Amino acid sequence: MVGKRSGKALLREEGLERTDNNMDLTTWPLVNMINQKNYYTEYLKRDDQILPLRLLQEERRNRMTAKAKDRDRQLAQANVNEPHQSGADMDMDDDLGMDDAGELLTGQDALGSKVIVIHPGSQNLRIGLASDALPKTVPMVIARKCAMSESEEDGGEPSPKRLKTEDGNEMEPEKMFGEEFSSQYAKMCADLKIHMRSNKRRVLPNSKELIVNYNKRAPPETISEHNDPLRIDWTEIAANPQDAPGYFTGQEALRIPDKSNPRYKLFWPLRCGWYNETDYREKKDLYDDIATIIEEAIKTQLNLRRKREWVQYGCVFIVPDLYERTYVTQTLEMLMRDLGFGKVCFIQESLAATFGAGYTMACVVDVGAQKTSICCVEEGMCIENSRINLKYGGADVTETFMRMMLHDHFPYEDINLKRRYDFLLAEELKTKFCTMNEGDISPQLFDFHLRASGQDTRKYTFKTYDEVLLAPQGYFQPSIFDNSLKLKGRRKLIDRSYDIYEGGPNDPVSSAQSAVISLISPLLPTGGQTNGEATNGQAAPVPAKAPTLLHKTNESDRTPMSAIGTPAPDDDDTPAPIGDPNTTTNVLATSMRDDVLPVISLDTAILTSIAHGARGNEHQTKNFLSSVMVVGGGAQVPGFYSFLEEKLKELRPGYLKDIVIGTPPRELDPQGVIWKGGSVFGKLRGTNDSWIGRMEYDRLGARLLAYKCMWAW
Repeated sequence: MVGKRSGKALLREEGLERTDNNMDLTTWPLVNMINQKNYYTEYLKRDDQILPLRLLQEERRNRMTAKAKDRDRQLAQANVNEPHQSGADMDMDDDLGMDDAGELLTGQDALGSKVIVIHPGSQNLRIGLASDALPKTVPMVIARKCAMSESEEDGGEPSPKRLKTEDGNEMEPEKMFGEEFSSQYAKMCADLKIHMRSNKRRVLPNSKELIVNYNKRAPPETISEHNDPLRIDWTEIAANPQDAPGYFTGQEALRIPDKSNPRYKLFWPLRCGWYNETDYREKKDLYDDIATIIEEAIKTQLNLRRKREWVQYGCVFIVPDLYERTYVTQTLEMLMRDLGFGKVCFIQESLAATFGAGYTMACVVDVGAQKTSICCVEEGMCIENSRINLKYGGADVTETFMRMMLHDHFPYEDINLKRRYDFLLAEELKTKFCTMNEGDISPQLFDFHLRASGQDTRKYTFKTYDEVLLAPQGYFQPSIFDNSLKLKGRRKLIDRSYDIYEGGPNDPVSSAQSAVISLISPLLPTGGQTNGEATNGQAAPVPAKAPTLLHKTNESDRTPMSAIGTPAPDDDDTPAPIGDPNTTTNVLATSMRDDVLPVISLDTAILTSIAHGARGNEHQTKNFLSSVMVVGGGAQVPGFYSFLEEKLKELRPGYLKDIVIGTPPRELDPQGVIWKGGSVFGKLRGTNDSWIGRMEYDRLGARLLAYKCMWAW
């Protein structure tokens, strides 16, 4: 008889007995589930958890410690019988500041001698120490060895481009630029005569025929080189092509003979305020050229030859108001890595202009060589929705002036702006003879000297009439400019910046710029309304009878083939915004940013910027209209300020007493006001939190810009 089996024996026989030692399966701590109805975290909610802010607090603490130690040292060394400053009096002293090593800066060092201010442009680079009174101006160009020069490319096609007959010969001067240019030019001449007669100015009926007949029969006078006291010193090239330098920058590049051996080609890294993607095959070459031009300017103009010492210097870099994020981030990379500065900060152009002029509130109009920017500034901040960036400037006036002169049988008919000496000659002629004073319009006799390498100097005499005024008047009738190549190569190398979370473009947008694009392209809605209709029920500064504002676009290269007219004033005296763009409009404007060239008349653009900056506030509108400040080299035409003021008053007759065009105070050169503002910004001590140091950049990179920029990054 089998006895009864115990339960333990059965478990052992069946293999079900527990054999572990009651230990947990893992030593990792168990995390309980979060109660999602009520939980809280402090992650990145305190300043000491954010590296840039924590370093800033430590810097302030170190500065206060150094000042306290210095004060105690002075008190200990002072004679007890002599009166000494109290702690309160010493706190009122000027803050001398500290350098990166924590050393106290004194004397000239505290006034900006360790800060380099850089303001690049499409044609010129302005650079200097913050302690300098004026900047050094260097052409923003580099010449590199190439198979052929820029004047020999494209079969030697000149600039401005001339039309040819079927047999390959050039057309007559009146037809060489096409019927569209000839008709617009003739209309501008007729309108000027009507305007001058209405102002009781004397107009000779046959003035145009007189100058044309004179220019047709004005042969040049040849002057031998030894009899020319103002002959040009050309850049010397080594006799052996292999020993010739790989590149030249600045003025030396412009003085290289076009037929040099070896050949050199000029590269302008910036065009119309954008990266010049047309002339480059790789974006690395484009970035390297910008760094090389700045590096050579620092060595030659500032006499800072040893690059390893630049870590002791800070850099204030001036960027456009309506910038591209890729441009800023790449510039930061270049300044930190390639040039090796110890610290870097950025400031926008319009804000720098107010710093340099000492204005607290202004509508800044910066007319450059190839770009015109407009922005309203109030109490140290650029109003984001008022920013406008137009793609024309002084270089367009130069080219248009030459086209008008050639149309009127200019005696030097072979002028080619792609040749270096002709380019410099055209800039000189524009600077000397162009004006916007109607009182100076009469048949006048002028002369100039043509100096080319390896050729005798030639002296030309010519007559001008209304060309000297109609060319700069193109700012207010930009259809006369040649805009056909300004979008060529756009986005060929460098793509726009995209948000890493949402995936869409994240370049800054402006409702004023969106309004400009909507004027050019009627297919873009403005605030859900048709073009020229504001959502607040007020009339926008667009004519009731809409002019032709559409840029016809070629499907192959998206090049605008026509330009726009100048809108006429409306009957309403209140400058309301051109539309009230919403999110949809900004998205559409951003998507069309690379396809539509922003070109409208300057007076309309200024009123649009002020309307969007004031946002319907009557008092603020008057303040902006009474403080329009014009800077930049493109506006340095005699009579430009009064002409612009007259145009604004024609568009806004209800503000005749308020519209004032201001000039920079203290007799500052308008071309250097923006740079001067950057130098003032670079010398701020204790209140400037925009500096980016090397250590924090190594750790966070371009993400620092969200904490360091003075505007919403």
